[in-house]
Order: sequence, then C-alpha cells, then structure tokens
Amino acid sequence: MVTTVTSFGRSGTFDWLYQRISALVLAAYTLFIVGYIFLADDFSYQSWSALFQNFWVRTFSLVALLSMVAHAWIGLWSVVTDYLTNRMMGPKATVLRILAQVVLGAVAVIYTVWGIQILWGV
Repeated sequence: MVTTVTSFGRSGTFDWLYQRISALVLAAYTLFIVGYIFLADDFSYQSWSALFQNFWVRTFSLVALLSMVAHAWIGLWSVVTDYLTNRMMGPKATVLRILAQVVLGAVAVIYTVWGIQILWGV
C-alpha cells in the first residue's frame, strides 16, 4: 500500500484540488505570455527583458513555476505509483518506485532553484 507521505497533499482530494488550481494558474500564465507575444508592438529582446523587469511579472512567473512543479509532481507521482507499485508486486517495485520518486523530486528541486535564479538573479 502506498501512503500519502509520498504524495504532494494530505489526501487524494487535496492532490486533486492542487492539480486543478495549478492548471488554472498555468493556463492563465500561458495566455498572458502568448498574448504578449502576439500583441506586443515591438517584440524584441529589449521589450522581453523590460517585461520581466516588472515585479508582478516575475512574481507571476514564480507562481507559474511553482504551479508547474506541483502539477508535474502530482501527475508523475500518480503514474509512478500506478505503474511501479500496482502493476508490479514485491520489494523490487517498492525500490523502483522510491528511486523514481527521488530522481523526479531531485529534478523538480533543481528546476525550481534554477528557475528562481533565472527570475530573480539570486
């Protein structure tokens, strides 16, 4: 049995809610970026750089980044537990599942730190 310790939320309901909210944030961010690209009078490096100098754009980008990480973690956790726990039985399945979750968690942390460094120049 897989416990909720390895999931993002406290229960499946919270994971479902987090994934839906993160999807809305990502949809809004995508519409914003695509809208800016198509509606900008002068779409150049200077205008793109000026856009990301705004505090609210950086904040919105950070919220989108965190939403993407949460959304991906919940989805990948579901897939990993379905295919590496329910489809396979025994200790090998548990080891593979934990290894996959550690690797995916490390990638998520690395991308998050990297994204924060890019956005805020830390």
